[in-house]
Amino acid sequence: MITSNKIGVKGAVAIGIGGMVGGGIFAVLGLAVELAKGGTPIAFLIAGIIAMITAYSYARLSLYFPSTGGTVNYINKGFGKNVFSGGTNNLLWISYIIMLSLYSSAFGSYGAKMIKISGDYVIDKHILLSSLIILSTLLNYISFKAVSIAESIAVYTKMIILSGFVIIGIIGLFSSGFTFQLNISEWETPIKLISGGMVIFVAYEGFELIANAVPNIKNPQVNVPRSFYISTISVVVLYVLIAIITVGSVSFAKIGEAQEYVLAVAAEPMLGKIGFVVISITAMISTFSAVNATLYGGSRVNYELAEDDEIPHEFTKIFWNEPIGLLVTAVFTLVLANTLNLESISTAGSAGFLLIFALVNFSNYKLAEVTSSRKGISLTGAVLCSFALVALIYQQYETNLTGVIAAAGILLMAYGIEYFFKYHEKKNEDN
Repeated sequence: MITSNKIGVKGAVAIGIGGMVGGGIFAVLGLAVELAKGGTPIAFLIAGIIAMITAYSYARLSLYFPSTGGTVNYINKGFGKNVFSGGTNNLLWISYIIMLSLYSSAFGSYGAKMIKISGDYVIDKHILLSSLIILSTLLNYISFKAVSIAESIAVYTKMIILSGFVIIGIIGLFSSGFTFQLNISEWETPIKLISGGMVIFVAYEGFELIANAVPNIKNPQVNVPRSFYISTISVVVLYVLIAIITVGSVSFAKIGEAQEYVLAVAAEPMLGKIGFVVISITAMISTFSAVNATLYGGSRVNYELAEDDEIPHEFTKIFWNEPIGLLVTAVFTLVLANTLNLESISTAGSAGFLLIFALVNFSNYKLAEVTSSRKGISLTGAVLCSFALVALIYQQYETNLTGVIAAAGILLMAYGIEYFFKYHEKKNEDN
């Protein structure tokens, strides 16, 4: 496995924020408003609370079981190496690919719209998103240090711009008065607020990428917990404020029309056309950052699966000084990003990570004495993730059956592949 220079808490926080404040908020904000209406900030807060509780389990497990495989290692420690854990880890890798598709799609949507508005040029979003995937793959092949440096630059650039957007937006709302859209009367029902938060849960999943980088973090006993908590809490606050500004300044009708690039539209009332362009550029920087970090994490998961013989051992082979899983992950991402629609991608990704996070929380609950953890926190996380998954499936079954079918198909594929792989492996051993 490739070993690179150590990184500090700033670099680790950058990876976590880079994974969260990427395609998530830019791609699914419009979808969240469509589902939760005026209660969108509450939907983001609900999802954020679940993410923060889960970050506790990750922080504890990361300290006692450091591995570039991160989640893969925690599932194996909690449930043993068997078909169930192998299928869950396959689901994680597939979920990474789904997230990469979501982030890439957001990059293409914002880029294509910005180019059209800026100079009346038309470029297909699929060209832009495919170029992003290829560029990020090349950067990951250069070195882990290059990924970390790119993440730090991208993360702090977008956080400065988004913080400016929040400050200007809040000032604007207070000076003009909060619109009726934020009134409680405009909120959806509690079940829709919960399910709305779960559909956009993908906007938070990126904090777990820190787990893949733990072996490369300096002074892990101090920096690992700090990295998880700082990145998660910062992003929860940011998302809630962005949701307040968007719902408070843009009509529901306009949000529905511009669902795939709604954050740029939200900047127009305050800053005009220049606001649209600046936020679009920020979206492109952010999605580049998320793809960059998620490709790194996804390739490590693939390598760890192969090392544990949960997928063919051939995936441990090195191509151009990196695990071949990086190339395979990138190719699958190119295919999915150019074929699936936004809501189905979001539903499948959220469902996958909610199930995985429920199991990681439960793993830490089982291993609490080893990881010096508080059982109640991890058990609460497992229960909340499970409940949220049920709420998501229930709501999406009524409004987006395609997304539910996609999520179910991915689940069956992840566990089915593992079952047949183990069955074939055992049959060969017996012969």
